[in-house]
Amino acid sequence: MSKVHAAITAVHGYVPDYVLTNHELETMVDTNDEWITTRTGIKERRILKGEGLGTSDMAVPAVEALLKKRGITADEIELIIFCTSTPDRVFPATANILADKIGAKNAWGYDLQATCSGFLFGLATGSQFIESGKHTKVLVVGGDKMSSMINYQDRATCIIFGDGCGAVLLEPNDEGNGVIDSILKSDGSGMAYLHQKAGGSIKPASHKTIDAMEHYLYQEGKTVFKFAVTNMADVAAEIMEKNNLMADDITWLVPHQANKRIIDATAARTGVSADKVIINIERFGNTTNGTLPLCLWEWESKFKKGDTLILAAFGGGFTWGSIYLKWAY
Repeated sequence: MSKVHAAITAVHGYVPDYVLTNHELETMVDTNDEWITTRTGIKERRILKGEGLGTSDMAVPAVEALLKKRGITADEIELIIFCTSTPDRVFPATANILADKIGAKNAWGYDLQATCSGFLFGLATGSQFIESGKHTKVLVVGGDKMSSMINYQDRATCIIFGDGCGAVLLEPNDEGNGVIDSILKSDGSGMAYLHQKAGGSIKPASHKTIDAMEHYLYQEGKTVFKFAVTNMADVAAEIMEKNNLMADDITWLVPHQANKRIIDATAARTGVSADKVIINIERFGNTTNGTLPLCLWEWESKFKKGDTLILAAFGGGFTWGSIYLKWAY
């Protein structure tokens, strides 16, 4: 009997309409288009505008389009794993809020927080429910409203991040396609270099924390860049070596869209040629949990059944990892 793999059977994404360009950022902070482009590869990013809108509001159109594409209804979904660093609320889980909004009455779910590696971790986790036979339809969502935690007076961070969301449906596959292997890693000592200072149980929100602007994302860019370049590139190469894959065996490299130089370093480390590397950072920036599913969504029409994909990510915490999968349709 063939081994059952968890295969992606549908994918869709959503990005807000509002485009924040480098030129607009020039009017907000001391920066310029050339500086941003040469150091990050980003030209513009999308921002979710509107009172009372959160991450789930980007997930709803992405998931509804995915369900329509697959030809199924929301009540067929059994599990929702919502990967996000910017949940609608501290609780309840955004997965549960999403289930209610789309009418997934038979689904249970939870949020998964692993910063920029979250979707990767969620994909690996969701796969276990498929492979075990526990479920046959698992929805993995990755999205963030990063604008909700960005200080637009901090030029080191406001140029990088954008808002967006993507989702994939996992179903059983016995043809050898789907998630084949994963390598997932974390190192909590990285917290010092990339975190949100206040808002958790250690330092709850107060007038003092708000006045000190401690609810925004804090990042030591040079240190994070150094770790990301090394670890994301190494883990992508590691999963290839573990599965006896050469660069010529890889159809597509799908890297987390954090920085164009990090993407280039990962491609160089794996030996994958530039024409096989999926990049959309110039238009969306770093959408954190949204980058990988948005890449899959935009390139879906180019994928062919049996294509070999290597996904790689690195995030704050630190977290990083890689997934080897074969496209199923």
